[in-house]
Amino acid sequence: GQPTNVNTYDFPDKEKGKACPYGIYDLTRNEGWVSLGISRDTAQFAVESIRRWWSEMGCFRYPVATRLLITADGGGSNGWRVRLWKKEIQSLANELGISISICHFPPGTSKWNKIEHQMFSFISKNWRGRPLDSLGTIINLISNTTTKKGLKIEANIDDAQYEKGLKVGDDEMAQLNIERASFHGEWNYKIMPQEVMYEA
Repeated sequence: GQPTNVNTYDFPDKEKGKACPYGIYDLTRNEGWVSLGISRDTAQFAVESIRRWWSEMGCFRYPVATRLLITADGGGSNGWRVRLWKKEIQSLANELGISISICHFPPGTSKWNKIEHQMFSFISKNWRGRPLDSLGTIINLISNTTTKKGLKIEANIDDAQYEKGLKVGDDEMAQLNIERASFHGEWNYKIMPQEVMYEA
């Protein structure tokens, strides 16, 4: 047969467009979730991926959780400077009724993020040499990635369209129920449900 032509870096689907993976890795259970977007890598997409992880996996693993800790890269759609990221995390905290603590990796240290070594590196090995010619192929390869230590990953397509460049004003930022840590509060902070702020 003839080899399949693919691009070097992008993962396009002929009908739906370029695939954009966003992953969540549960350190405690060695489990992962990957949302495969077809739109843009935005803060809304990032938080929606966390929301989907919670509704599909997290709430069943941690049914009595009162808080959530997320370690995130310092840049990208979930970067510490991204206002929309904080606004969307606030919406998620309100929805779940729990506080969400965020710890961003400082600049130049994202290579220490466990998701890279414990999950995405194995996904890359699993699809090495295979044409990523459809979203279904990508989902199957991600979902079937395992390790000797028992890694399990669930994956799902997010076909929503996310708008790039949405702005969050100073007034909206002032309404966030955010508590910054004494050590590098720009990287380490907690966002609590706003009802707690309004009741205080």
